[in-house]
Amino acid sequence: MSDAGAILLATGASVALMAGLWVVGLAIRNWSVVDPGWALCLVLCASIFAATTDGPFRGPRLLSTVCAAVWGLRHAYLLLVHRVIGRPEEGRYVELRTTWGRGAFFAFFQAQAVLAVLLSSPFFLSTRTASTALPLAALAVFVVGLVGEAIADAQLAAWKKDPANRGRTCRGGLWAWSRHPNYFFEFVIWISFALMALGHPLGWLAFTAPATILLLLLFVTGIPPAEKQAIRSRGEDYLAYRRTTSAFVPLPPRKARA
Repeated sequence: MSDAGAILLATGASVALMAGLWVVGLAIRNWSVVDPGWALCLVLCASIFAATTDGPFRGPRLLSTVCAAVWGLRHAYLLLVHRVIGRPEEGRYVELRTTWGRGAFFAFFQAQAVLAVLLSSPFFLSTRTASTALPLAALAVFVVGLVGEAIADAQLAAWKKDPANRGRTCRGGLWAWSRHPNYFFEFVIWISFALMALGHPLGWLAFTAPATILLLLLFVTGIPPAEKQAIRSRGEDYLAYRRTTSAFVPLPPRKARA
């Protein structure tokens, strides 16, 4: 299959998946299904790009596809557990659903499908080169990102599980060094995906994916809405935490001003 055909196939599959999830969200009245759906679209794209490439399944092709599957399936599973299965719809989606209506929200689902295809450029490029440029470095960065994100998630989950911590901000472990360590390590994972594509002549284009992810995390769908919700729910406790703790990159805590 031609490269253009592979991209069209990945786009069609992602659009179809998101259309189906829109119907599911409509049926269960929880459009938070868009979040795990986005992760699944990336796994789908990576798999299609790997399957439509000639040659043996090894090197960058194997590395990027397996890493994409490990990251994407874990991400989708956690989002399903924490935002969909047995959970009320997230407040931001309740607001959007009541103000946008079904048609606009269908378009939102489809926009997420297109975004997933655009962000899958590292997988497309890495599956179309036989070069093994920086494979160990890319794998090492991926493992650091995945383990770091898993530790941050586990620390936060353990904190939330204790009823005594209700209304209080987690300040232990990685959360003492960053207000959003999970987002930071998510960015690290995307850097690893870009590194896997460097063997391709146009491999540098893969870095547009982590750059886009960074912009989304810092200014759009990541830190801004998360911090607004934290301030609404925890007030001064979170504001005090924000004054002493780095927003993104893990750094030693600052001393509170007197």
